[in-house]
Amino acid sequence: MRIIQHTECLPTATGPMQTTVYRPAAAGAYPAILFYSEIFQETAPISRMASILAGHGFAVLVPEIFHELNPMGTVLGYDDAGKNKGNSDKASKPLEQHDSDTEAMLAFLAAQDWYSGKVGAMGVCIGGHLAYRAAVNPGVAAAFCLYATDIHSGTLPSAPGNDSLSRTQDIRGELVMVWGKQDPHVPRAGRELIQARLEKCHTCYSWLEVNAEHAFMRDGDARYDPALALQMFQNAIALFQRCLR
Repeated sequence: MRIIQHTECLPTATGPMQTTVYRPAAAGAYPAILFYSEIFQETAPISRMASILAGHGFAVLVPEIFHELNPMGTVLGYDDAGKNKGNSDKASKPLEQHDSDTEAMLAFLAAQDWYSGKVGAMGVCIGGHLAYRAAVNPGVAAAFCLYATDIHSGTLPSAPGNDSLSRTQDIRGELVMVWGKQDPHVPRAGRELIQARLEKCHTCYSWLEVNAEHAFMRDGDARYDPALALQMFQNAIALFQRCLR
């Protein structure tokens, strides 16, 4: 399926947020996916991931997750300087501001004639966390979360009792949680903590642990696993086709 791409500037509670939209070129109303990036924002690998999803019949929104902290259009490098800046941004932005960003994207979608009214979320690394967090919103029907960092540790700033692990009880849609067993960012104890919380909250979820390192979805990285990446795209597309159509 051919796709088109355009850039929007969405008003949020904390200022304008540049968001790239990837969607089928053919006229029609499509379900949407909020696609949250790594700390580096919309790099080339993230754009390619969004394009793959859009080519399967979804309108995909890629927001600048740290729009308050950088000039519009900022893309951080996959190097020490980019990693340090991205980690600093991650530690500076409260989850409540990510929540208002999600609400802004949902409001934008509601006004589009190419939107069918159904929406899911997907993300990698901190984006996996933000997809999990987006699922707290009752309008998000499904979330596909890849090696989601900081859920187990509660290290993203938030108001007391408003961390994402505590908010698991508010998730009503279906989750798919994917982890790399060799990922040092989310060790076994952290994964067990998250799964125990999902069980306690009776969340509708699937759980998959694979033999992979962190960032195994990022093409061009030494940790990239093309076969696993293809499998994850197939799993994500199956989830969204089932839950959003």
